Parts: sequence; C-alpha cells; structure tokens
Amino acid sequence: MKISLCMIVKDEEEVLARCLESAAPLVDEIVIADTGSADRTAEIAHEYTDNVYPFAWIDDFAAARNFAFSKASGDYLFWLDADDVIPAESAALFPALKKQLEEEAPDMVMCPYDMGPVHDEKPACTFFRERFLRREAGPVWKGRIHECIVPNGKVVKNPFRVLHLGSKKVRGARNLHIFQKWAKEEPLGEREKCYYGKELFYNGLYLEAIAVLEDMLRGNGWCVNQIEACKTLSACYKARGDRENAYFALLRSFRYGEPRAAVCCMLGKLFEEEKKWREAIVWFEGALVCRDHAEEGDFEEPACRSLTPYLELVCCFYALGDRERAKFFHKKTEELAPSHPSVVYNKQFLSEA
Repeated sequence: MKISLCMIVKDEEEVLARCLESAAPLVDEIVIADTGSADRTAEIAHEYTDNVYPFAWIDDFAAARNFAFSKASGDYLFWLDADDVIPAESAALFPALKKQLEEEAPDMVMCPYDMGPVHDEKPACTFFRERFLRREAGPVWKGRIHECIVPNGKVVKNPFRVLHLGSKKVRGARNLHIFQKWAKEEPLGEREKCYYGKELFYNGLYLEAIAVLEDMLRGNGWCVNQIEACKTLSACYKARGDRENAYFALLRSFRYGEPRAAVCCMLGKLFEEEKKWREAIVWFEGALVCRDHAEEGDFEEPACRSLTPYLELVCCFYALGDRERAKFFHKKTEELAPSHPSVVYNKQFLSEA
C-alpha cells in the first residue's frame, strides 16, 4: 500500500516546511506542482522530494491539481494545501487509516477538515472533504476555483483530521477575478454560483452577489449550498440596510433542511440589534439544540452550537434585567472558553454589576 501526497503551491515559503514536516513521515511519495513561485518555495519543496514540477498557471486550480495527480504513482492519492498541517492526533490514526484502505479498498475517503483554530484551540469551522482517492478509480478534480472531486464509487468516512492554519499571504481579489472570467466564458453550475456569490460579498459587491445568489436559489442545487447561499444572501441584504430581506433570506433556508445553528445565531443577532431581546433569546436557545451537520457536508461552526449563543444569551438576559440567568449563561461560557476576550470582559462586568 503506497500513499502519494500531491500538492500545488505558489509562493508558500512561509508555511510549506511546516506542512511537509507534519506529512512527510506518513507518506511514501510527495509530488509538488509549483504554479510559478517567485520565492524559496521550490527550494524548500526539494528538501522533501525530488518530484517537484513546474506548472504554468492558467487560473484553474483543478487543472493544477489534476497535473499533480498525474505525476503520482501511489495506490492512493492524498492532497493538502501548503497552509495545512496534520496534527499529532491524526498522525497517530494513520496506521488505522492505511489498514482501512487495504481492507476496504474505497474509491474515496472523506475526512474532517478543521479551519482555525480560534480561542482555546477549538476550530472555527469543520467540514468533510475528499482526502484520499484510489488512483485506479481515476479521480478528477473539477472547478477552476473551490475545486472538488465529485463523490463516486465506494465512499467511506475516517476520523483522520487535517487542520488548516492559513498563512499571512494576501490573496486579494484573485478568487473573484477567476470567477468573473469563468462566468463570462461558460454558464456556472449551482455550486459555483454559491461560491461566486460569496466572493462577490467578500469584495463588497452586494447587488451583484444578490443577483447571483437569487439565480442560484431558483435552480436545483445541493441543500448545503442552498443554505449557505441563504446565509450569504442575508448578509448582503443586511450590509445594504435591508433588514426585512435579511430576515427572510435566513427563514428561507428552512425550505432546504432543518435549522442550522449558524442560521439561528444570525436570526438571533438581527433581533438583538433591534433590542427585541425575547425574540433573540428564542433563536439563541434554538441554536443550542441544533444538530452537528458537518458529516453531511455543512460548513459547521461548532461555536454556533455553544459559545456564541451562550455569550449572546448573557447580553439578552442582562438587558431584560434578569441577572441570575445572565450569570448562569456566563458560567457556561467560562466552562467552554475561559480565556475568550468576551468571557473575560463579562466576568469583570458581572462581578461589578
């Protein structure tokens, strides 16, 4: 059983060694496609592997990843980004993962992907990604940006986690420009429209984002993307001062699946901003009982089912004059994240109240 790590990189001298140090002891082969680095990225890559190949950048992440896959010889192809690391706990799980590959021969292994960490070393967001692909099954990346491999064949899950730490590299409007070029050349699918809308929102192009997301929701997209689109749509309307449609966009998400904790928190925040404390409390308490949907593909934010609503409930109950309930929920936040700045502030504030 041979496992090949396949990566695409560009100007990643700050983080590449960190990633490879965590991964190199686990894999049998490392393949790196450099899409035009102007720093020491290629030099650092050569310290870990001889399989470093130049690839001319064509504004297409899938093309670059497929090129890296084409150079690999392993039974399973494993991908990472340069600003990812494999935590020690996951490294300890690797022998069991290899055993699963040998015994079950899956075509795709889905694993949790943690974004962060944030306060108290908890991830800001977790979702499942295709992580190990059987080479003989012919996996193909699709999508010029936010690329993915469509699940096919025998798909299994494994608790092997990858942690995305990020880097200081400023990407600016790169993703937006790729989407804009792509949209001019061919029709975008529903998934791509969801991500395009998010990029437009991030760049402050709210009207354009609304148009793209409304168009996406008229289609037949995946429920997870539809719910994400509703969240982004709400944020766009809120940014434009249209609070009524901000509310409606979030409520619209319930058409596509059971309430998500992040949606409940966003609804609670809208009511809280209008000093409608009791209405806000309903939604923040609702967030606490929402299920974890990470295994279904959601961009799950664990704090939205715990710390975030607890913090907001402290504020709401204090505003209503119910200091006992405010202190009750503050205790909950102290148990979860004692060093969080808001928890520290509330501790001082409530002790003086």
